[in-house]
Amino acid sequence: MAIALVLVAQLVHALATNPGLEWATFGQYFFDPSVLHGVWLTIQLTFYAGLAGFAGGIALAFMRLSPNPLLRVTAYAYVWVVRSVPLLVQVLFWFNISYLYSRLSIGVPFGPGFFSFSTTHLVSSTSAAVIALSVNEAAFASEIVRAGLLSVSQGQLEAAAALGIPGRRQLLRIVLPQAMRTIAPNAANQLISLFKNTSIVSVMAIMELFYTVQVIYGRTSRVVPMLLVATAWYILLTTLLTIFQYYVERRFAKGTTRALPPTPVERVRLAIRDLRAAAKDEGTPR
Repeated sequence: MAIALVLVAQLVHALATNPGLEWATFGQYFFDPSVLHGVWLTIQLTFYAGLAGFAGGIALAFMRLSPNPLLRVTAYAYVWVVRSVPLLVQVLFWFNISYLYSRLSIGVPFGPGFFSFSTTHLVSSTSAAVIALSVNEAAFASEIVRAGLLSVSQGQLEAAAALGIPGRRQLLRIVLPQAMRTIAPNAANQLISLFKNTSIVSVMAIMELFYTVQVIYGRTSRVVPMLLVATAWYILLTTLLTIFQYYVERRFAKGTTRALPPTPVERVRLAIRDLRAAAKDEGTPR
């Protein structure tokens, strides 16, 4: 314990006193409007890609578990291909989609088209980033959802079917509440990974957080403090996602134990109450 405290104190001292970190520059740019705009765009990319990715992942998970062999093979092939290709390659592929397909047409499959349109201005850099992140997220989310569904005992479904419970009700009231205990922590970890992976779209010159920081330190030559600005924002937003994860897991843990453990806020309140009670007891004359 003492060694750990000494090491932490040394780390804090080194961070506070190292002139190369330029904390004044860090403070100057932490709430800079361009940085805040980059933070907001990063949040938007995470939200839209996470929403679309997990929606696609749920559909792929049910396809993988379907008795239809065509659906199973299609979903498996999608997951196999997407997980095999690096995310950076996917981002660049979607960014250059107009090079591969200059025009798209809608009509009869393998037959004449009714009308066509150019793809040059159809997919912007931001749209390409959202599509690439969503496509990649769907593949990983599908495995998370599938694992959660498979974690529910088959015996429970057989018992529910014997009682005449409809399949829809089995899914909503028996399978999903239990599966979410497995899905929630893994989904939250995947969402945090998605949040950090948004920095990859900087290759398309999208003004998200990391690219914004790059532009600023390219102009000011203050590389280290600007990287610290990006790091601090990533840590702050990841912490908020972690807190959200904690309460989601706590919500779906209901029913597994008779009483849930107190939250960190409740523990602080209990500690304050105990300290007040102890001080009151000491001040009471005997």
